[in-house]
Amino acid sequence: MKRDLEQISLVLADDHPFLLEGIARVLDAESGLCVVAKCRDGVEGLEAIRQLKPKIAVLDIAMPGLSGLQVLQVINNERLTTRIIFLTATATDQNIFTLIENGASGLLLKDTAVAELVTCIKQVSAGSKYLPKELISAAIERETGKRTALRHIEELTGREREILFLLGEGLANKEIAYRLGLAEGTVRIHVHNIYQKTGIPSRTALIAAALAYLERRPKG
Repeated sequence: MKRDLEQISLVLADDHPFLLEGIARVLDAESGLCVVAKCRDGVEGLEAIRQLKPKIAVLDIAMPGLSGLQVLQVINNERLTTRIIFLTATATDQNIFTLIENGASGLLLKDTAVAELVTCIKQVSAGSKYLPKELISAAIERETGKRTALRHIEELTGREREILFLLGEGLANKEIAYRLGLAEGTVRIHVHNIYQKTGIPSRTALIAAALAYLERRPKG
């Protein structure tokens, strides 16, 4: 059947065949979505992404051959344009920090309603992130031992928040300096101050905090 070129092309990869088939049927029946490949492990998923160049790939984290996180790393290394959404039964704090640091576009748990997955896909296709602030906030709290890490972002200066949000975009200190017209050493000082004020101990957790804070801010 000829597909509308404006449809969102999808590669799915999951090592649970019944779940894979079920999700594929639901998504393929959804207006505007087109499942172009169903893969049962990370190796098949990566090969399908390379060959078919879908707009979005929906991956499990734990899969035979290559994990979803390893697939994401290869996609980054090869500069492929496919955006990655993780649909997983469980995600450790380190999983969450790693997928955020490596530029994943979305994360959902498998007990989420399929309707939310459709919403996630469409939002990611439009260029946004879809990362559950509850999961991210809980991971940061466990990382820092505090429940106030995100609230401390309110105490940052305007420049510090600006730099924090650029960290959330995955930019390195040098790139932030170029973007803001600052010396790289000045950016490093600001980042150090952000660590001190928020109590967040690692750059990865800081990136997650930036995304969680932006997600929970009132829109408009």
